[in-house]
Amino acid sequence: MDIRKVKNTDNRVLADLIKTVFEEHHAPKEGTVYSDPVTNRLYEFFRREKSVLWVAEEEGKVTGCCGIYPTEGLPEGCAELVKFYISDEARGKGLGKKFMELNIQSALQFGYGKLYLESLPEFANAVSWYEKSGFHRLDHPLGNSGHPSCTIWMIKDLS
Repeated sequence: MDIRKVKNTDNRVLADLIKTVFEEHHAPKEGTVYSDPVTNRLYEFFRREKSVLWVAEEEGKVTGCCGIYPTEGLPEGCAELVKFYISDEARGKGLGKKFMELNIQSALQFGYGKLYLESLPEFANAVSWYEKSGFHRLDHPLGNSGHPSCTIWMIKDLS
């Protein structure tokens, strides 16, 4: 499995991957990444300074993505862990752990000391894994992600 930065040719396949994961888990489409227009143009979105989107490929097929982004309104020194999606066939092979390690390294290189994320109850397995990875639940959202349907908010101190 290869992990690389997002390319301009990834937009459609990543949007399809993300939407497939949402449909598989019967997660809400409105007020989430599913309906966010940014999902269709991730390469352009991640051109912003101090952001990165990592993409996993296996035998030429995109199997997952995960990145960090300086979401507007987050506290100083905090970035958001975003677009963490892995295809069904790639789950259980350690890709999530690789993505997490790579994104924490990237966040530290960019000078961030905390990572924030938003999720949904439909992704309970992922939320449980985030907790095991050192994320703690918050009782309110941080920043302006534009995803009001997300009801789980978490943060991790990287120091």
